[in-house]
Amino acid sequence: MTDFEETADSRLSAAIDEAAAAIERGEAVVYPTETVYGLGADATDPAAVERVFELKGRDRSKPLSLGVPSIDGALRYTRPTERACRFMRAFLPGPVTVVVERKPAVPDVLTAGGDRVGVRIPDHEVALALFERVAPTPVTATSANVSGSASVTDVSALDPTLRESVGAVVDAGPTPGTESTVVDPERNVVHRRGAMADAIVAWLTDETGSQPTVESD
Repeated sequence: MTDFEETADSRLSAAIDEAAAAIERGEAVVYPTETVYGLGADATDPAAVERVFELKGRDRSKPLSLGVPSIDGALRYTRPTERACRFMRAFLPGPVTVVVERKPAVPDVLTAGGDRVGVRIPDHEVALALFERVAPTPVTATSANVSGSASVTDVSALDPTLRESVGAVVDAGPTPGTESTVVDPERNVVHRRGAMADAIVAWLTDETGSQPTVESD
């Protein structure tokens, strides 16, 4: 490893530490994933979740997902069915949001009062390192953009007001940009087509014997 690589790794590790500390203080942070940059806060803290909604200008009727470092981490906060567990083991970590039943520890504000929540386990070492650092606390998993504007694939494109309002920004360079596919395996519904959508549709068709309902591309 070169001196430059060692310095870059050190800076990234410090940025992850800073972001973890900010989440623990109830602040929001920006972090990279294998899709787009995310906006993260303690997903079990209603005030922190409200802050994420405020920063994005997001309608409270639109739920947020939670990010965890592993399936075991997800099981602390959700009750996936056997099919959903099989799906999670097949596709996670990966660019997929899996909708499952939530446990009471997940606040109503995160799910817009619903009984289900989206779970993200990103296939991205920096995101996973951040999630591990704050575990077992889950982190909100939503794109780091103001609602209605384009998703952010490079921190240089962050909304200036949002950037100034978060506790930390973890810059790991450009991200691919394709949004995650949002899927409810138990109900055989693809809420949003995104990365790996064709493979997901094929898995669900094989598992259930019927094509899933696809709500949007």
